[in-house]
This record gives sequence, C-alpha cells and structure tokens, in this order.
Amino acid sequence: MTAVIQTAITIGGAGLACGGLLALAAKFLAVEEDPRVEEVNEILPGANCGGCAYAGCAAYAEAIVLEGAAINLCAPGGAEILNKLAEATGQTAQQAEHKVAIVLCGGEVEHAPRKFDYNGVADCQAAHSTGGGDKACTYGCLGYASCARACPVGAIEIINGIAKVHPDLCISCQACVKTCPRKLIKMVPYARKIHVMCSSKDKGPAVKKACTVGCIGCTICTKLAEDEAIKMEGFLAVVDYDKDLDNDTVIEKCPPNCIVRI
Repeated sequence: MTAVIQTAITIGGAGLACGGLLALAAKFLAVEEDPRVEEVNEILPGANCGGCAYAGCAAYAEAIVLEGAAINLCAPGGAEILNKLAEATGQTAQQAEHKVAIVLCGGEVEHAPRKFDYNGVADCQAAHSTGGGDKACTYGCLGYASCARACPVGAIEIINGIAKVHPDLCISCQACVKTCPRKLIKMVPYARKIHVMCSSKDKGPAVKKACTVGCIGCTICTKLAEDEAIKMEGFLAVVDYDKDLDNDTVIEKCPPNCIVRI
C-alpha cells in the first residue's frame, strides 16, 4: 500500500511541477497580439478565398496591421468593406480595379471535336493526364467542371461543353485560375467586353482541324485595333487589357469569329 501511495505522490508531484512550469511559460513567453488585428479580421468577409494572396482573412488582417499591406486587396469585400478598413486603419480607401475571371475558349461541342471517348473521373486534371485530354484542341476547355467546383460562389457553369463565368457573380478569388490544368482562365478588368476566345498556340491549319472558331493567326484584328490593343503572341491574337478596345470592327472582320463581345 505504501508503494502505491508513494507512486501516486511522485506522479502527482511531477504533474504539479509540469503544470507550474507551463503556467510560468505561458506568462513570460506569451506573445501579445495587437487588438487591431482582430478588429480588422472582423471587418473582412471571412471568405478565406486567398484572392488577396494571403492564406486567409486572418493572415491578411495581420499583414494589414503589422506589415502595412494595402487594404484594397479584398475583392469579395467590395467598396463597403474597403471603407470600413480605411476607417479602422487610417489608410486611404482607393479601390482596386475590379477584375473577373474569363475562360478564353470558345470551343463548344459543335465547334471542337473529341479525339476519343473519355470515361474516367469527371475532373479536368484527370482528363488532361489521359492522353493529353479527349479534346482535339490540346489547348481548349475540357469541360469537366473542375473550375465550377472550385468556385465558392457558383459563378461558373458548363454550357455546351465548356466552362462559362458569370462576371456579375465572380468575386475575383482566382480559385478557378489555380484549378484549370490548361491555364485557360484569366483575370481581366470587368469593364472590358471584347475578348479573343481562344488560347491555341498552333498554326492556322492545325487550329482549323481542331476547332472551327479558333484563332488562325491571320493578324487582321491587330491591324484594325488601335494602339496595339490586340497583338500577336506567336500565332495567337491576344488582347492587351491595359489598353482601350471598343472597336466592333475587329469582331466583324475576324474570319473564324473567335473575337466576341461579352
């Protein structure tokens, strides 16, 4: 019995000693958090989408308070949250240009044939890893909705075999951009309406075989667009979104009709 009591006393004493050491450590080694971090975190929407380039709203709040990060990086928050952040931090409320995602591919079912029947997992990365994908165009949207599933607000749906973004619903989180294995999804200014809906880097003859609405590299649009608002990157016409483009002629004169107004 004495041995049992001694063991209990020994274990109990060790526990008390450890508890005391932990209490002292908590007191002297504790890192005090700036109360403004929590205040800013409560203002943020809590979406934790990562669109601000930080791990989540809490990390962004810390960056704002402790590192002086810009307060206009939260696209989902909009003007209302930006104004609240400005009031809480004393920074100037200058709203960043609103950007939305767009899938730069027009190869719907009737325009872009499939090379084979894919019966695997309904996931774009999986399909892309299977023989380069079942679509004849190796640059086109595969249409297996990985981006739609990644979107936290349901701003993307699959229509006629390809992903379409509803710009009025897009919160600019860029989750879809990170998900697309073919890097077809770009962030563009909301105000811009004219787009080259193709991402193929192949020459014209190869593009025609793979898609009837693909860019054939004819360069007509580059000659019609002012100030090089459309330029060639290899065999692909690309809109320079830093320049104004509101010329319907580039749409009307495009031979494969891959330039559209959305």
